[in-house]
Amino acid sequence: MIPVQGLAGAKVAVLGLGRSGLSAARALAAGGAVPVCWDDNPAARDTAEAEGFACLDLLKAGAFDDVARLVVSPGIPHLYPAPNPVIVAAQDAGVAVDNDIGLFFQSFATGDWDDFDQIPKIIAVTGSNGKSTTSALIHHILKHAGRPTQLAGNIGRGVLDIEPAIDGEVVVLELSSYQTDLARNLTPDIAVFTNLSPDHLDRHAGMGGYFAAKRRLFAEGGPDRAIIGVDEAEGRYLAGQLSEGAADDRVIRVSVDRKLSGPGWHVFARKGFLSEYRKGKQVGSIDLRNVTGLPGAHNHQNACAAYAACRSLGFAPKVIEAAFASFGGLPHRSQTIGEVRGVRFVNDSKATNVDSAVKALAAFENIRWICGGLEKDGGLGALAEALPTVRKAYVIGREAAQFAMRLGVEAEVCGTMDVAVVRAVAEAEAGDVVLLAPAAASFDQYDSFERRGEDFVTRVQAFL
Repeated sequence: MIPVQGLAGAKVAVLGLGRSGLSAARALAAGGAVPVCWDDNPAARDTAEAEGFACLDLLKAGAFDDVARLVVSPGIPHLYPAPNPVIVAAQDAGVAVDNDIGLFFQSFATGDWDDFDQIPKIIAVTGSNGKSTTSALIHHILKHAGRPTQLAGNIGRGVLDIEPAIDGEVVVLELSSYQTDLARNLTPDIAVFTNLSPDHLDRHAGMGGYFAAKRRLFAEGGPDRAIIGVDEAEGRYLAGQLSEGAADDRVIRVSVDRKLSGPGWHVFARKGFLSEYRKGKQVGSIDLRNVTGLPGAHNHQNACAAYAACRSLGFAPKVIEAAFASFGGLPHRSQTIGEVRGVRFVNDSKATNVDSAVKALAAFENIRWICGGLEKDGGLGALAEALPTVRKAYVIGREAAQFAMRLGVEAEVCGTMDVAVVRAVAEAEAGDVVLLAPAAASFDQYDSFERRGEDFVTRVQAFL
């Protein structure tokens, strides 16, 4: 646990008692603060009270008297589409609003560091797609190289649940826009921006607000080095804002769309080969084509970002290449489940939006595509570019018929995962890939993309 510093003796309100909220309450108490908790769910309050935390309805008159800070869980809106009433009450009372990410950055460094030979570092990864794989890949490379490391944030453990850093340790954080948008402290040593595509637009009132939330990690945090995917206009804009000029190697530009040139520091992948250029000269290269844990251009972008982060720490290209070879990938993200009679089964349940589904489809040929679910804003039109690789779609979800009609490819309305897997298996031929890449949220039939992916895996493994 990371005890929260700077709030000893202070009364701190905690809104939302899920994983991050309870973790924050524990870390606040460990640092000497006095947490006062609230959640609209009585069961969540019972859990907190069982741990000894006081619960108080934060909408009651006087609830924010003598409160130093309100700590908010990431799922609770603080601005759009409308701020939670408790947050409004805190703001009206002049109480600062924060989250567990802000508390973490406030509390990570300790006096013990004075005796360390190598100061611990934080690598923070954000973006629309690929941030989980990029974070996990950086963590894997560090472990492979023997560097002490922990992985936390939007993946794995909560940020305040990790252990205090030891000498030379590198903490890798995956941070969502919900987390970066509200944190009062953001001070990573290395910050990574993978890409940007429409997502969470209701929460951020459009693309501008969504990008602004991601940008805070760089603008507020002032990292020593920024690794920026420049295949979208927002990434190019961000890289330009952070850089003092073309030769400024504090910014490493990353691409899978084109070769990058110029006197700066560039990492890009083309036709399956990763290349690193500095001062106009190539200094590293890795063949990614046979790295089974990183299939497709979208994963090559993740590889470029992870490579750049680890090169920033001084690791040699050969060390990174060896770690790539042993990376197994993450569950629900281009995860190969198995192969039988020449048919490969791949679980990419994390492809919850159109952009991520396009990237998943581009990674394979001859696809039997299982898709559908709760459609997100923006429609399905952008899928058209990836459809030439699709032999047939098998559509699930409560609105499967309407979803299928808008795909622009031969589609069968299956409704449920069990029917979709049975039908795809029945029609698949050698050389085909049965791919779950829903291009939609899971919440019409499942409580998370993980549950959806697990359902797919269970049914495929029964067949295998």
